[in-house]
Amino acid sequence: MSDPQTGAEQRGEQILAVFDTAFGQLLAADPAACRVSFRKMAGSAFAFYQGSAALFYADLDREQHTGAYLDERTGRVWIHGDLHAGNFGTYMDADGRLVFSVNDFDEAYVGPFTWDLKRFAASVALIGHAKALGDDQITELVRAYATAYRERIHALATGAKNDEVPPFTLDTAEGPLLGALRGARALTRHGMLDSLTEIRDFERRFSADGGAVDLDAATRYKVLAAFDGYLETLPDSSLTRPDSYRVKDVVGRRGIGIGSAGLPSYNILLEGGSDALENDVVIYLRQARTPAVSRHVTDTAVRDHFQHEGHRTVVSQRALQARADPWLGWTELDGAGQLVAEISPYAVDLDWSDIDEPEEIAAVVADLGRATATMHAAADDGSGRSLVPFSTERAIDAAVAADEEGFAELLVDFAHSYGARARADHQIFVDLFRNGRIPGL
Repeated sequence: MSDPQTGAEQRGEQILAVFDTAFGQLLAADPAACRVSFRKMAGSAFAFYQGSAALFYADLDREQHTGAYLDERTGRVWIHGDLHAGNFGTYMDADGRLVFSVNDFDEAYVGPFTWDLKRFAASVALIGHAKALGDDQITELVRAYATAYRERIHALATGAKNDEVPPFTLDTAEGPLLGALRGARALTRHGMLDSLTEIRDFERRFSADGGAVDLDAATRYKVLAAFDGYLETLPDSSLTRPDSYRVKDVVGRRGIGIGSAGLPSYNILLEGGSDALENDVVIYLRQARTPAVSRHVTDTAVRDHFQHEGHRTVVSQRALQARADPWLGWTELDGAGQLVAEISPYAVDLDWSDIDEPEEIAAVVADLGRATATMHAAADDGSGRSLVPFSTERAIDAAVAADEEGFAELLVDFAHSYGARARADHQIFVDLFRNGRIPGL
């Protein structure tokens, strides 16, 4: 009989090795910022799962070419890369419409479509466990997600019209998704600007109490040069009013989030769509990180397609998100790829804290299954076709059709097994952290 303690020690060494690869450079650059992020990960099994995509893909590495439902096409599609229940929310699309869908594309890449579905399914198991749901109830939740995904992919693959598979908007969403959209609609650009800026001498500037860091002249010059490079990456439709891109102010900020802790980041204040001060726009310029999934995709054609991680993030988001942020672009700074996008006043994440009843959770995860399918199919119409030159939804539909009954069960089995693994890993991580076993902290 194996010794559980020995197993935990071995797993702890695996976790340390993966984290050293994923976070080693960030730890060396800014251990204090990483310490804050790791403490957030220690807070719950779900928070740990959110921050440990690198561990997840290390565990899934062997499945790339042999996993169920994967072939030369379905193993090479645009994927979100970090699809868990916390990465859904609202955004304002390029047409000025509020949409609820997948968000946060920092980890997006090209890989097996099942990796997105498995990562989400395991997150459902973690949420269900945290809300004290039984295993049978968690099984039904994952089945609801799988069924909704399957039905939406099939509808898209067989030419369903737009009114048959509409996006989640103020007119079509229900329940907590509609609540998030209404919450986003209640927000204002004026409120966001007030939290970051102030008006001095009849012009808007970043305020000192908004978390801004003043830049020296040399750094400011480099950031503005990078901004000029960013303008060249925008589609022509975004440049209809040149004055929109007049820079009013630039400040530094600390990188935020578990994967971005310690990365340099800058906020740039722009004139926006008119001379009115309430229409000013704030964009961020942030060093893009290496996606966890890329370490486990060996296709050189994928890797060589991208100039750098900033370019990769933007191309991926444009491929996966319909009518993406018109301010979305990329540039370089100090030889590193940068992501540039608007700090949107209309971004609201789905709040799981008050979604407790199994029936309500099931309705939400079914909607998220539909949103996932829509995301996977979006690349057919976007910038992703040069790298994935086929109909993603048709390829996935055909693969699933070969074994309809096994599709949901694949995700159910994985959700339970990896959910348990993540809960155990969380405790191992906490013990490593509190006992000073993580190098650099």
